[in-house]
Amino acid sequence: MITSLFIQSKPVNFISVAVVVVLTAGFANYSKFNFDVLAIGAYLLKSLIALFFVFMLDFIIVKNNLTKKNSYAIMVLGLTFIVFYETLQDYNILVANLLVLFSLRRLMSLHTKQKVKQKIFDMTFWIGLAVLFYAWAILFLVVVVVALAYYWQNDIRNVAVAFLGLLAVFVLLLCYNIIWHDAYILESNFNFILNINLSTYHNASKITMLSIILALYLWSSLFYIKHVLGKNKKMKTIHLLVLLTSLIAVVIAVIAPQKKGHEFLFIIAPFAIIVANYIETIESVWFREIFVSLLLVTPIVALIL
Repeated sequence: MITSLFIQSKPVNFISVAVVVVLTAGFANYSKFNFDVLAIGAYLLKSLIALFFVFMLDFIIVKNNLTKKNSYAIMVLGLTFIVFYETLQDYNILVANLLVLFSLRRLMSLHTKQKVKQKIFDMTFWIGLAVLFYAWAILFLVVVVVALAYYWQNDIRNVAVAFLGLLAVFVLLLCYNIIWHDAYILESNFNFILNINLSTYHNASKITMLSIILALYLWSSLFYIKHVLGKNKKMKTIHLLVLLTSLIAVVIAVIAPQKKGHEFLFIIAPFAIIVANYIETIESVWFREIFVSLLLVTPIVALIL
């Protein structure tokens, strides 16, 4: 039933996902909602960032033909936001995730071979900014390095431009610190704290939720890889970069200094693309519905346990 509603790309599908995201943001921030101006402003800002995130992901998918002409990806995105509603509580990681998505937008369009140097500069610049909001976003530079290696074209200037993007962010940071803190670098600017203690997830609710999501991710990824290998060279590269992005996002979630749920935000975009591609390959309508329903019932089961 739910997949039949999203089998085509329609404005109403985007609107329905937008409503889900806004309501989820309200639920996520309910405990901090005091019905004063600041609380309402904070809720609206988080909702706007999340909505822009949905818009950006949909734009990237359509622009680069990452799925067929349907709304499965934003459907999965909306459902995953419900599962990981804590991702809508933290400003810093919300902004960092959006900036990483800006970088991925430029990265995915490298295959056009137009304005390559400008795109490379933007890629590293956006990730550099993301690092200032969430330090471990720096790992997404691995995706940039892989993309640079593929689109090398014997032009060392591409590497120089990538460093210039990071240098531009560093200069902006120095200027900000000098003006506001009378210092060059603050310890808080690069807070690379590593925490692989997963004891926070040692309860029935979290284990059930993460087990279902992990199973969906692994199952979809297997078919995704098989599906990608059959594509042409250009599309194969783009999809492999999506898969690499998802793996880095998993690593970030594992080593995140704070395990409060928002560390899974970076996973949501590549997860949505990977799962959407798998849903497209499912011929059985009833199996497709059951598969998607697992995302829908996951938060319900987690609340019951």
